Amino acid sequence: MLTRKRRRLGAKIALLAGLCLGAAFAGLPVLWMLSTSFKPNGEVFAVPPRLVTGNFSFDAYRAILTDGAQLRFFLNSYVVALSVTALTLLVAVLAAYGFSRYEFPLKRSINAVIVSVQAVPPITLVIPYFGLVVTLGLYNTYPGLILTHMVFTLPYAIIMMTAYFNTLPKELDESVKVDGASSWTALWRVLVPISVPGMVAVGVYTFMISWNEYLFALTLTRTDNMRTVPIGIQLLMGQHSYEWNQMMAMSILGSIPVLILFLLFQRRFIGGLTSGAVKA
Repeated sequence: MLTRKRRRLGAKIALLAGLCLGAAFAGLPVLWMLSTSFKPNGEVFAVPPRLVTGNFSFDAYRAILTDGAQLRFFLNSYVVALSVTALTLLVAVLAAYGFSRYEFPLKRSINAVIVSVQAVPPITLVIPYFGLVVTLGLYNTYPGLILTHMVFTLPYAIIMMTAYFNTLPKELDESVKVDGASSWTALWRVLVPISVPGMVAVGVYTFMISWNEYLFALTLTRTDNMRTVPIGIQLLMGQHSYEWNQMMAMSILGSIPVLILFLLFQRRFIGGLTSGAVKA
């Protein structure tokens, strides 16, 4: 009996040690990034390295927040990410309702295509999308970025919302139709209100993907007034010097919207993910 207790205690200690090690591995880079944002640029690579600087300064944040060009990067990211999130949710809800509630020709084939899009490496599509966007006259515009981001957010959103709708009994919307309402009413008056956890999970995921996207934001824009935050961070790398403290400050400021979203919708986000995974 004593040996069993010791084993359980040893297992708990090992688990706790592993969790602490994992937390340190994940948290220390963020802590170092935060520390660097408050250092003068000349102290970033000081030897020995110091987590806490004696020359604590908000100069890097002041330089970012008082520069109109830098603030424009944040505005562009908000416009693109919020638009992508709203449009992705709208299209995903409509598509998921059709896949979940109706049978139609080529349904399985279309599902297979949607799933297969998730497996395509985005970098292989850069040149085709660049040519397509230029041909359509959408190069260096918000619509060009928004539509391109949606190509990569929609497949996951449709899959997740379809799985979530599949967990809801068909009797819910069928009872509304019996009373004379249309499928449109059943969707927006019945299914959507009780699908909020799934929509939150999809919305947070979509916002994060669009907010952090770098490759297409770089390829499909030309002028600084259309660049997003990830490109703005890269532009702080000059020809002769890097503004490391400003890069870290901009990274911290760029992380705040995603962090706030996750903290506000944490329960619904996790609930939506787990509910959507119950039944596909």
